[in-house]
Order: sequence, then C-alpha cells, then structure tokens
Amino acid sequence: MDTKTSPDEQIGKSPKVKLDYPYEESEAPEQGKVKEVADGVFWVRMSLPFSLQWINLWLLRDHDGWVVVDTGMGMEETREHWRTIFDTVLEGQPVTRVIVTHMHPDHVGLAGWISRKFDAPLHMSQLEYLMCRTLVGDTGRKAPEAGIRFFKASGWDDQAIQTYKDRFGRFGLAVSRLPDSYERLSDGDVLSIDGSEWQILVGSGHSPEHACLFNAEKNLFISGDQLLPRISSNVSVHPTEPNADPLTDWIESCARLRDALPKDVLVLPAHNLPFRGAKARFQALIDGHEKSLRRLLRRLDEPKTVPECFGAIFVREISPDILSLATGETLAHLNCLIGRGQVVRTLGDDGVWRYERMD
Repeated sequence: MDTKTSPDEQIGKSPKVKLDYPYEESEAPEQGKVKEVADGVFWVRMSLPFSLQWINLWLLRDHDGWVVVDTGMGMEETREHWRTIFDTVLEGQPVTRVIVTHMHPDHVGLAGWISRKFDAPLHMSQLEYLMCRTLVGDTGRKAPEAGIRFFKASGWDDQAIQTYKDRFGRFGLAVSRLPDSYERLSDGDVLSIDGSEWQILVGSGHSPEHACLFNAEKNLFISGDQLLPRISSNVSVHPTEPNADPLTDWIESCARLRDALPKDVLVLPAHNLPFRGAKARFQALIDGHEKSLRRLLRRLDEPKTVPECFGAIFVREISPDILSLATGETLAHLNCLIGRGQVVRTLGDDGVWRYERMD
C-alpha cells in the first residue's frame, strides 16, 4: 500500500441521498480534544496525510476505564494528540480495551502502541488481525513476481510497474507493532461496555471482515468505513487474490446491514460527519454500484483492457497516484460481472487481460 494515498479516497462519484447531519463541520472536535455525542460516547478526530484529511475515532466510557474504537495513523503527531487526551480526558483512568474496526493503517495504526501502553487487550475480527499481520510482514520486502504479473496483466506500463516496485512494502511504516495475541470479534457478538450492550455487525468488500458496533439502547452505529455519508469506500481486487469478487461481498453486506439497523440510528462514521439516514445511504451505495456495473457492461461490446474501462467507473481522470486504487476497483466490477456470467476474460499474447460482454 502507498502510505501517501488513503484507502478510502473517493475516486468516483458517490451517489447522492438526503441525510440528516446533527453537527456542523465547525462543531467537530479539535485534535487533542473530544466531543460527547451520547452518554459516555465521545468523538475524537485526528489528521491524516492524505487528500482525505481526517479520521473520526471514538472513546467509550467503561466504568472506571475507557474503550478506544480505532486509533489513527502510526504517526508521532497522532501519538501526541492521544497523550493529551489521556492526560486531560481519561484523568488517570486506564484504557481497558482497544477495538479496531478493520486493518487499514488509519484505523489500526496506533492500536499496538495504545494496547501496550495500558496493557489493554486488542479486539479485532480474525481476518482483519491476520491480514494486518501479513501486510506488516511484507514491510521492507521486494515486490513479489505475482504482484508484478498481476499489474502487467491489468495493463500497467513499465513506469507504473516500477512505481509499484518502489512503493511495495510500506504498509507497516504506518502501523505500530500489533500485540502477539488478540480477542476475536465475530458477527453477532455482544460486548458489554459501561453496562450497555454493543453488538458486532460485520461487513465485507472494503476489507475482509470489517467489524461495526451497534448499540440499540443508545441508537448508535459506529460504522468505520462500512458506511460513510459523502464518499464511497474503495472496493478493490488485490494481487494476493486476483480472482476475488469483493464487490458482490460489499453489495450483499450493505443490504444485510441496511436491513439490520433502525431508520433513525445515528451513524458515527470514520470519515465526514455523524449522520442519520443509514438505510437510504446503504441503498444509494448499492444502487450506485449497480449503475456502474450496467454502464461498464454496455462498454464491453468489444474486448477492453482494465485502463480502457476506467471511464465507465470514474468521473475523474486517473492520475498515477491513484492508479492502484482505480485498477483494484475496476477489477472488482469486472470480476463481479464475470461472477454473474455476463463477461468473459481472456489473456492476450501480450500478457494483458481483456474483457468482453458475453452474447
């Protein structure tokens, strides 16, 4: 992963839907400070070194301690802001648990650091924990041949391949060392925090086993990147699993979560502002991807490479800094159409994949 590019950066047009925002941008907490959004639930905001400038993190009061939900990037600036919060908000009380929604560095980056500082257990889903350990283990390695073949087959030129080689293995630079053990989160689990129940609801597609937290009593949904109000989370195919179909996983999990949540739940997302309108937003995301799939299918009346398909998915020019994201998301749409039996892929003599609509 290129640590200069956010995994959640919007490279396409997010579908519009009317949502209710109880807070203005001016009401968001400054770094090193918190804002209470419900009894015992506090909003924390940290900066990111991306075009996506902020991540929302959450502090939950837990009797004589605190639970941290997501942690921000593994940067010294973020550590300093956390130290301020530990001194001024926690006032000597410990962090009792660290919960991470998923393994992207802006969420898991300081989980190990906070966990060790307070000897607090780390809670993650199994696939997110293991995938994070795997990616961190790639730090400093040379780009694998499988990855080079994958991007060549995706139509990348020599300059793009060289950039991939130069940037490979940087994931761990933004992630503090994870604990060697963790507490597993699974779909349907219930965590008791400060005498209130938080249910784990798992989504997939943006990441393998993304854990969200729903509190029916407080009518709150900590959504991580599974549901964002203004941007659409990236859904990508990666070199490690070139024939994966994450878009089908994403669409199905969005539909399942849409049906599981109350209409008026307050969503506490990882990016942008808290909002109400989860059901409509989930449906808009589903509809937006289905529209992109139909548009892409219409363009495949003759064989096309992955870059030749970008225009069906994205409304902006794909510059080199977002080529990886655009390739991964375009492949997610193409693999979805293959899975639906509507598109066939062939490998040309030049080693490049081409996609064509089936009769």
